[in-house]
Amino acid sequence: MNSINIIAISSKKDIKSYVRFKNDLYKGDKYAVPTLEMDEIATLNPKKNPASDFCEWQSYLAYNGKGEIVGRITAIINNNANKTWNKKEGRFGYFDFIEDIEVARALLNVAEEWIKERGMDAIHGPLGFTDIDEEGMLVEGYEELSTMAALYNYPYYIDFMNQLGYAKDIDWIEMLITLPKEIPERVVKFASIVEQKNNLRVLKFKSAKEIIKQGWAAKLFELINIQFAELYGFTPFSQRQIDYYSNMYISLLRLELVCIIVDNDNNMAGFGLSFPSMSRALQKTKGRMFPFGWFHMLRALKSKKSDIVDLMLMAVSDKYKNKGLTAIVMYHVMSGMASVGAKYVETNVELETNQTIHQQWDKFDRRIHKRRRAFIKHL
Repeated sequence: MNSINIIAISSKKDIKSYVRFKNDLYKGDKYAVPTLEMDEIATLNPKKNPASDFCEWQSYLAYNGKGEIVGRITAIINNNANKTWNKKEGRFGYFDFIEDIEVARALLNVAEEWIKERGMDAIHGPLGFTDIDEEGMLVEGYEELSTMAALYNYPYYIDFMNQLGYAKDIDWIEMLITLPKEIPERVVKFASIVEQKNNLRVLKFKSAKEIIKQGWAAKLFELINIQFAELYGFTPFSQRQIDYYSNMYISLLRLELVCIIVDNDNNMAGFGLSFPSMSRALQKTKGRMFPFGWFHMLRALKSKKSDIVDLMLMAVSDKYKNKGLTAIVMYHVMSGMASVGAKYVETNVELETNQTIHQQWDKFDRRIHKRRRAFIKHL
């Protein structure tokens, strides 16, 4: 490639091209799952993304000598994360490029400079603005279907990162769990004992919107803020973020795949949330909700049979961590999965260091089928 031109973008037209580049790059790949373009455009809009209250960022496009887009990247500084972890680090995210190391080098260089100019001493990623955003570059599992919540990338990405002076910071793993045909009797009995002994109950809802209206979505995020506090790069969700993500995701939940447990005082003891796999539906949308993408998404959400269920979030309060409450969550989540005909559970990303979460799958037929990595470079 003769020349690479890096442009800082801000216009609506450029942001649309920026978002569309990724879906075009992976067009036709049977393992990649497109990003919903309208969602990513909203995420990159400071007026819509509540993370703009504590994040600053700049997005870039790379053009070749013919004026064709060949790569993209966003440089991010999450001021809350730096304050929480007492660090001076920037992030890179939304990083995609053709198979040309000079394109990757040029994009990383401009992100590094932008971050360095703002007093940071390291850059790590790929990360988004918050933990809700996609994170981690795929290093194993290229021939496994990606999920709605995770990144997909070609193998050459990793080769280039290693050549360009980036080192491993941490890994996440993903497991594919084969569900038993029947819930093990020991799980059923133990869940019942724990529920009765601790005076716990599983909430019932008439609609997903009730979860928001009755304040349980807010309490769910409050529990996440406590239980995820020590996880890599995590920062607590603000009230504006809680409202934003509740309206975006909680209202779409299927009640069969929701388990919210409370005690006698109506305190949230724990929860588990799952979604029918949206991967095939997203592939059919090609990243666009209109004119017909919404139909594929709605059909997947409401389908009476979903072979794969994505486990999105699970947390248990400190008060009940050593009292077997996980068994209640597992029982109700598995019951819900059985009701939609699920054969497999996709765990999505779990930090390799999080042994507590890994151990809960020990008694199931499982395999680690994907691994993804956050890289770091000191500036």
